[in-house]
Amino acid sequence: MYRISEELAELGRRRMGGAQVEGFVYGQGPAEPELMLVGEAPGEFELVDGIPFIGRAGKELMKSLASIGLRREDVYITSAVRSRPYRWGTKKERDGTLTERKYNRAPTAKEILAHAPLLDAEMRDVRPKLIVTLGNIGLQRLLGKGYKVSDVHGQLIERPVQYLADPADRTYSLTEDVRTIIPTFHPASVFYNPSLREKVEEDWQAIGRALKRHGRR
Repeated sequence: MYRISEELAELGRRRMGGAQVEGFVYGQGPAEPELMLVGEAPGEFELVDGIPFIGRAGKELMKSLASIGLRREDVYITSAVRSRPYRWGTKKERDGTLTERKYNRAPTAKEILAHAPLLDAEMRDVRPKLIVTLGNIGLQRLLGKGYKVSDVHGQLIERPVQYLADPADRTYSLTEDVRTIIPTFHPASVFYNPSLREKVEEDWQAIGRALKRHGRR
């Protein structure tokens, strides 16, 4: 099993500064997986258990993996940001009272940049056959803002990925090596837009076919 160093994890925490985030979740999986999955950021459930992609979205992801004959143990799961980005909001309880609580939110570009050295280390050390990005955050972190999952989902993209040549940098450079990437929608997308389910299922079949072409371990 691969795990980034404690020094890198601490660097990521420090680089967040005063951002409205909490906790820290490590990437999880073997060093030579069938797939590397790159998501957005941990949510409430991931923060409690310290495991990426659990809860409802995790169950959807496990179904997608199972549809092409894979298990959680076969893949490396990580994200662009390792701490949970949150916002405060008001929830109305059943008795009518209002309570303040934390809600998940998308990470900002600054937060993604803060944790960039962590994903860079994983991209360098973990050697998957394919990289699957889950949603726009992971896709754009690797390939740039010009890519949108709605335009390229299910497509096989072979090109260098973005990284920080120096942790002090504020702009990304491109790696010299080419990676093979297939974007798809975030597993939670089907909860908010059920019409996407068919596209997600088709994407995962495309991922399965690509794995066969690249030779399953």
